Amino acid sequence: MELAHLLRLSALPIPKDLAQQQRMKKDLQSQLTFVKAIQEIDIPDSVKPLQSIRDETEEAMKEQEITVESLANEFAKEDVVGIRGRIRRKEGTKAVKGKYERWDPLALAPRTIGRYVAVNTAKD
Repeated sequence: MELAHLLRLSALPIPKDLAQQQRMKKDLQSQLTFVKAIQEIDIPDSVKPLQSIRDETEEAMKEQEITVESLANEFAKEDVVGIRGRIRRKEGTKAVKGKYERWDPLALAPRTIGRYVAVNTAKD
């Protein structure tokens, strides 16, 4: 009964048979045991909490810092144009696109119409 209640609260599917239910209980028990073991670790006050999983050493932070000097090469590819000082890329220079800018979300859609994702409705 408790497992069904937890599954309902977490919007997970209810197991189809008793074997699957036992596997879920075993997995849940092992996860709870792990969490309890982590909570029992005595951490001294001198240890700072982890902000994120990355290299937080001074050298790494300095390397990741974005400064005007590190962007000088990109600034050299731009001109200030007009009364309002709009920034425009110089002729003949291309912006380097990162992996996320080259991502095509329409490639993942099961059905498209032109530049739009087609969604199946009850009428389809």
